[in-house]
Amino acid sequence: MNRLKISMLVGLIALLLVAIGGFFYLRQPVFGSDPATTRLERIQQSPNYRNGSFQNTEPTDVMRQGASYFAMIGDYINKSPINTPPKPLPTVQTNLHALPDSVPTVVWFGHSSYLIKSKGVTILVDPVLSGSASPVSLFGRAFAGADAYAASDLPDIDMLVISHDHYDHLDHKTITELAPRVKKFYTALGVGAHLERWGISPDRIVEFDWGQTHQVADSIVLTATPARHFSGRSLARGRTLWTSFVFDLHGYRLFLGGDSGYDGQFKQIGTTYGPFDLAILECGQYGRDWPSIHMFPTEVATAAQDLRAKTLLPVHWGKFALAYHAWNEPIQQLVVSAAEKGIPVTTPRIGEPITVGGALKTEHWWNKL
Repeated sequence: MNRLKISMLVGLIALLLVAIGGFFYLRQPVFGSDPATTRLERIQQSPNYRNGSFQNTEPTDVMRQGASYFAMIGDYINKSPINTPPKPLPTVQTNLHALPDSVPTVVWFGHSSYLIKSKGVTILVDPVLSGSASPVSLFGRAFAGADAYAASDLPDIDMLVISHDHYDHLDHKTITELAPRVKKFYTALGVGAHLERWGISPDRIVEFDWGQTHQVADSIVLTATPARHFSGRSLARGRTLWTSFVFDLHGYRLFLGGDSGYDGQFKQIGTTYGPFDLAILECGQYGRDWPSIHMFPTEVATAAQDLRAKTLLPVHWGKFALAYHAWNEPIQQLVVSAAEKGIPVTTPRIGEPITVGGALKTEHWWNKL
């Protein structure tokens, strides 16, 4: 056997070992599980599932056509010098067990995680409290000061709402720590497969397709509405659905936006379900090469206007750097755009409670770092 053949054989063996290693690595619990059996049958019957994956209501490229991966590497190298804050973020330590709840009270934990308390009912949305927005804890680390709350700080949860299965919204460590204290999980179609892999029984999971409604109690109704995004925790995309929610809560109407690029769906949702007492919309982690799956700040203001929101709470910023812009650019641009459109914006610090319909938090605290 000559040297060339030996080199080829060694190369093939190395590739095989990498493939085998990758296969077993992706079998770790953090990656969840693909939908199967009756759950997969339900997915295949969905009008939003075609050609082996869920589809957006409008044609949507995860990466814009013509995007250059070499240019993206350059953008990463030349990202904003304040992609992360220069100092620890200021936060507020609130006793989450003693929140006022005569009207809905919201506490933001940074990025897209927040708690809602209303008339004795505790709701938690997209909790990522492990310190990282990645399956590998060394990557996607929380900003200094931003990880002010842990799962152990939270009270028992009546409703845990999950918009989709990306790591910055569905965190294995946080979910498994909270699971014994969660009454029920509400999420998008297919995401329940991950939860079951993590030991949560099917009778505690409610999964939604777009347009479906669940009556939680006499005065609590949750309805799934479209979002323009994608899903996936491993190599495949679109095996589970992504969603926003219309939340009727004790006489108040909230919009829980999840992740979404801008399109005509916001106008449709606003016409059908609005006005909203509070719209909680993503604002951050956008980029020129993925303009269809995350909103730019000016689009966030337009979406709030389309929804007929009485107040806008911007989230999806202030904890992780998952894009290349300055850490505070999203909120700086949003407050200007919202003011031009006459959209009231509330900007609490992490951990600072706000009440729906109450006085707005308007301090530009991000400019003081």
